[in-house]
Amino acid sequence: MGHSHAHQHLPPDRGAQTREAHKVTLIGALVDFVVGVAKMVAGFMVGSAALVADGIHSFSDILTDVFVLAATHFGRQAPDSNHPYGHGRIETLATLWLGSVLIFVAGGIAWASVTRLIAGEPIPAPGLWAIGIAVIALGAKEWIFRYTLRVARRVNSRLLEANAWHSRSDALSTVVVLVGLVAAQFGAGWMDAVAAVIVGVMVGQVGGRLLWESSQELIDTALPGEERREMQAVAERVPGVRGVHDLRTRTLGSQALLDLHIVVPPRVTVSEAHEIGNAVTRRLREAFPRLSDVTFHIDPEDDSGETEHSLRPGLPLRGDVEGMLDETWRNVRVWHARVALDLHYLDNQVDVSIFVNALPPGQSLDEAADELRRAALALGWVGRLRVWQGPGKG
Repeated sequence: MGHSHAHQHLPPDRGAQTREAHKVTLIGALVDFVVGVAKMVAGFMVGSAALVADGIHSFSDILTDVFVLAATHFGRQAPDSNHPYGHGRIETLATLWLGSVLIFVAGGIAWASVTRLIAGEPIPAPGLWAIGIAVIALGAKEWIFRYTLRVARRVNSRLLEANAWHSRSDALSTVVVLVGLVAAQFGAGWMDAVAAVIVGVMVGQVGGRLLWESSQELIDTALPGEERREMQAVAERVPGVRGVHDLRTRTLGSQALLDLHIVVPPRVTVSEAHEIGNAVTRRLREAFPRLSDVTFHIDPEDDSGETEHSLRPGLPLRGDVEGMLDETWRNVRVWHARVALDLHYLDNQVDVSIFVNALPPGQSLDEAADELRRAALALGWVGRLRVWQGPGKG
């Protein structure tokens, strides 16, 4: 009595989450634009190569903001016929790309600083207003970082989190420039390069972490073991569930997908078993809001680990069963008096229940069942045989 059921679900607040992600990213892009222009103008005016480079870094942030806008828009769209599981992997790919960009940015910061240090270029005193612009830019980028990170955690988006850290990398590089500007004011230009190398390493670490996490998702890594055990426990507590096995999970962008096999009492009806499965789905969704798709398979007995059972030579289905029983029981009166036939496929046999409105004259239920059993001895696949009197179940 195997039965599979796929449940597709999109959280009702998905649209609101996407709008929030877009809003924070647009605000970030605007701040990046203003900050980038201010840094570059000030850098050119006071002759600070570090400040000009930092302005270029801010403009690179605008590119990634545009990229994040596109990825959150397409990545959070509803499933369609070509993408039945949704578009969450678009966010994953974008996160991979953003992690790579961070690593390149980190390398660029460190390389530029090391070459400046080796060349020993004299850095002119920049003046207080260049330092002031760097301080304001730092405050703006730090605010955007915290704001974006807060929204990323709320809408559970790794991509937004990646973009927040990208803003933080710009803030950190501004710290470096600030240290360099202040040091240059006092004649210690080399401080700038040393601090920049340290920041480069920090930015590179964030990029590496994002690459690692996105790669794990692309190869369908399961949710953490603790979460899987909790899911199993929630499912097993549902009334009517005798066991849960073959529980499999994977992530898709900010969503999680779950497949599981549910063991139910072997003789319940298909519709009751299906409703037990629906109850399991509802409980799991309540306990784990990240679950966007739950697929359950109903088992009348525990077949965990037997992935090949559908490939074995199977038992005959109803049409063949009736044909063989007709042949075997053509002389048995109770068989011709039947109004319904129930089949239960258990323990590699078919249990047969025959329903009759009235028994043949002079025959008891036990006698009728014995006559059927004797005639069916040659059929090895026939399991328990029962005769029921009363209105059939249809």
